[in-house]
Amino acid sequence: MNFKLFTKDQFMVWFTGFIVLAFFIAGVLDVLDYMIVKLILFSCFSFIVANIYYVLFNEENKKSPEKDSE
Repeated sequence: MNFKLFTKDQFMVWFTGFIVLAFFIAGVLDVLDYMIVKLILFSCFSFIVANIYYVLFNEENKKSPEKDSE
């Protein structure tokens, strides 16, 4: 049996929710002016964008019409 805690989709949904919550908390506590907070939040956001780019343009996930006709 293969037990996984999260699938890729569930992980990205939880991670995106974490980033939204982190932005909200950082805004409420007025710590968005600190460079380290900006760096952490921007790097997490960049990870999400890179993952979306990887999922959309990954050749492995694309179905080609040639494979469907065989």
